[in-house]
Amino acid sequence: MLLDSVRIRILYWSCLVVILNMTSCTSDDSIVDPGPMQDDCLCLNDIQVIGSHNSYKIAVEEPILDFISQFDPSLSRALEYEHILIQAQLELGLRNLEYDVFYDPDGGKYAEPRGLDIVSVSGTTPQPFDTNKELEGKGLKMFHIQDVDFRSHHLLFTDGLEELKNWSDANPDHAPIFMLINAKDSEVPLTTNPLTFTADALVSIDTEIRNVFGEDQLITPDLVRGEFTTLEEAILTNGWPELETSKGKILFVLDENSTKTDLYLSRFPGLENAVMFVNRQEGNPEAAFRIINDPVDDFDQIQALVNLGYLVRTRADSETIEARDNDLTRFERAQASGAQIISTDYYLPPTLFSSDYQVIFDDGSYERIKN
Repeated sequence: MLLDSVRIRILYWSCLVVILNMTSCTSDDSIVDPGPMQDDCLCLNDIQVIGSHNSYKIAVEEPILDFISQFDPSLSRALEYEHILIQAQLELGLRNLEYDVFYDPDGGKYAEPRGLDIVSVSGTTPQPFDTNKELEGKGLKMFHIQDVDFRSHHLLFTDGLEELKNWSDANPDHAPIFMLINAKDSEVPLTTNPLTFTADALVSIDTEIRNVFGEDQLITPDLVRGEFTTLEEAILTNGWPELETSKGKILFVLDENSTKTDLYLSRFPGLENAVMFVNRQEGNPEAAFRIINDPVDDFDQIQALVNLGYLVRTRADSETIEARDNDLTRFERAQASGAQIISTDYYLPPTLFSSDYQVIFDDGSYERIKN
């Protein structure tokens, strides 16, 4: 629920939004084919896209899931999903991806996942893993859970970024891509303790992104803020960049708790010179992008924020629950809320268990102009 102070803001800003909509960039009232997207009046927040959650993920091997089931059956079920190659997702039409990164400045910390031993003890030969010894090198690593859910289409964050850039370069007129980044450092029983994401570690995410992407390929907080004092003032007053000028670009978001966000902001006050937006509550100077994952319980909040001008990401499903029940309720509410980014594990029907569940717009697309 919105705080009382935010309700007051909404009453004030709702009047302003009516005025702004008569002069600023707004979409028409119909859903159109997202292909051309040639209306100069469309802005970044006028689109609605479907994307993938933990986009790099390769399926966990069965012996590991069986082992986890002995202690936590619900976790075992929750891990039972996988994704096609990043390039294939983009070719399909997804315009939102999510990468999880682990800090490993010296290299080698995650080079020998304990899950491989679990597979071997079960009598099964483990699938080949990190045959090029990439995990021995320095830099951010990319997978879901240390020692458990460690298989990834790209073990190095840089490689995942390179694949994204290569596809973007080959398709320069694509709709903007929203990239969520999770900085993983949670301890998990019986697994390797990850390194904590300090301020320096968080800055390394920006560094690796800038090592791959040029400034002209990024939608940054500085770009959106422009001449306004704060980012929030900019998006509530001037709005987001026009869609036409955002084509071929990537917008990165640090999807983290307030502790890590504060650390990131300690190095990038006001998000000046930052690559990533942050999930900052409305009313803060850095607020522009909100992550609100439950479009059913938080429907009114999402709708209010979208109407004010925030970008919002929500989820159509979680932990395989909706997919197993073939329940599209969350997806339907996500669409109706107006949230611009809808994340799913099932833009294609499940491959690891039987279900017809699929998150896709009625016209068979994964991106569209909002109502």
